[in-house]
Amino acid sequence: MVRMTWLASLAFFVCASAAFAGTSNSLMDVHPDSKSLLVANTDSGTVTLIDLEKKMAVREIKVGKRPEGVTWIGNGPLAAVTVNHEMAVVIVDTATGKIEKTIRVPAEPYGIVSDSKGATAFVSHEYPGLVTEIDLVKGVVVREIPAGVMPRGIALAPDGKRVYVSEFYTGVLNAIDLASGKIVDSWKGHATDNLARHVLLHPTRPKAYVAHIRSIIKVNDGAGSIFPHLSVCDLKLGEDRRRVSFGMDTFNGVYVTTNPWESAISPDGKRFYVIYAGTNDMNICSVVDDDYKEIERINVARTGQNPRAIRVSPDNKNVYIYNAMDFSVSVHTTSMAYVSSIKACEPAKSPEWVRGKVLFNTANSPMSSRRWVACSSCHPDGLHDARTWQQGEGMRKTTAFIGMAHTHPLHWSADRDEVQDFEFTIRSKLMFGLGLIKGSIKSKVGFHKQELEEKTSDRSKDLDALAIYCNSIEHPLSPNILAPGKLKPAAERGRAIFQRKEVGCASCHSGAYFTDSSLKLPFVLHDVGTGRSDKFERMGTKYDTPTLLGIYRTAPYLHDGTALTLHDVLTTQNKDDKHGKTSGLAKNEVDDLVEFLKSLPYETSPEVTPNTVPHRLLSADKKQ
Repeated sequence: MVRMTWLASLAFFVCASAAFAGTSNSLMDVHPDSKSLLVANTDSGTVTLIDLEKKMAVREIKVGKRPEGVTWIGNGPLAAVTVNHEMAVVIVDTATGKIEKTIRVPAEPYGIVSDSKGATAFVSHEYPGLVTEIDLVKGVVVREIPAGVMPRGIALAPDGKRVYVSEFYTGVLNAIDLASGKIVDSWKGHATDNLARHVLLHPTRPKAYVAHIRSIIKVNDGAGSIFPHLSVCDLKLGEDRRRVSFGMDTFNGVYVTTNPWESAISPDGKRFYVIYAGTNDMNICSVVDDDYKEIERINVARTGQNPRAIRVSPDNKNVYIYNAMDFSVSVHTTSMAYVSSIKACEPAKSPEWVRGKVLFNTANSPMSSRRWVACSSCHPDGLHDARTWQQGEGMRKTTAFIGMAHTHPLHWSADRDEVQDFEFTIRSKLMFGLGLIKGSIKSKVGFHKQELEEKTSDRSKDLDALAIYCNSIEHPLSPNILAPGKLKPAAERGRAIFQRKEVGCASCHSGAYFTDSSLKLPFVLHDVGTGRSDKFERMGTKYDTPTLLGIYRTAPYLHDGTALTLHDVLTTQNKDDKHGKTSGLAKNEVDDLVEFLKSLPYETSPEVTPNTVPHRLLSADKKQ
């Protein structure tokens, strides 16, 4: 029998489909018949098909760098996958394991959902803040819809008339009317709401659930800085009680949970689940139909390592959890009795890197004794939380770890020369951890840079593994370029301005990583006019030069976050020309300079520089 083409095959399944797969974004999706499951393995760059009847993986399919979402198309066997680092949605035939179509999409595709017929998919794009509508039959993007600031979570309304998206850094929920292609409603929470990567809709009631954290930036304590929350939004028009938030730390009495990642609801709408990636556990709740209490705790259950996805089978018989750092899917009854575990993939990188990522993502011992904070609570997947924290030493904006292996020393005040110096953070009142080094280290006294005097590398395999992970964070090329190594005309003009000696940008932001940071003594720090208005500043107003790679998506800017945009960096926050002589630039020159900054990185950075540190992931340790 001649195998059908992708287009003919998809058209057939669109016509035949009657059931509905997952309607909210996730790394997993259960087939409408409850007999199979798909899971996207982000680090491995693959999607695994699992036979739920035989409880075994059938095949693993390579899709590209960093898949972040997967959805069945109608009744399958076709499925759609977002490939975050390749600006693509990939259509795979799960029956054959072959890629049938690669659809080019805007940058950073994250969540994906499809309609009940499998005809249309909707994708969230964190940067530049879009939802794309994809015609799955033709395999093309038909619309790009503005969707707020850095949206990740996405859910499709049961009637197919709206999609709901959550803004990652603010937790704001936006409703997009698909007829007009416009945001028609928003549910705003607290200014402290942060890291909302998922949206869940109740199957019959007008309710949306957003799991997130709250970042209390003025408190530098592991028992008061970051809290797990669940926001419930009433989607009915004209309701006064539009959004309420429940603290999931107190929800369990004295049992603390950390980093809520995703939630799920049973098909009958009666049972609710939320997983916590930082403490490897979950809440099992009953849904309360009273527009007040909303959920009631039934129990707390343990999960595997770093749970990042949860689904309830359409037949309401099982719950599936993707334990990302076990590289497996665990099978449970709806009351969370354990059934089995199914391996989804093998680790894509070295055992040391895996151990480092486990430590980075956990709030359990030995990283923390109080279970409130993990490294990833502020640096999700090695990126940043878009917050400026009131630290003991002064205001400090959270930085991303992009290029860290080549940009030591660390911290804005260059008070650490090894990633392993985060041992001081683990043992501090921020994390209350036991530490990873056996034995004692010299205690901090005030703001003396004790970390520079204490050698912390090569004293603990776990601490070195943590360093290897932190030094491995990669970043794709900027989406604001024409092609690898090829800038747009405005950015080319901006590069010329950037390199002008009289402007001075390149004198500090030099080299392949656009920073003069170096482990050569004395460290090079710069006074760029910031810090003087901060009455809490304790370490002086000279700061380390940050890399500019990926700067297009790391607002706010400067060490204290006072520049909200790149234009502000060059104008309103540079009145005295201490951060480059930009006051003499014409408006169009500033615009061109910003376009160049937004284009970084426009080419692949070297793996080794004169400033590269030894504890890092080597090419030989990468299995993909």
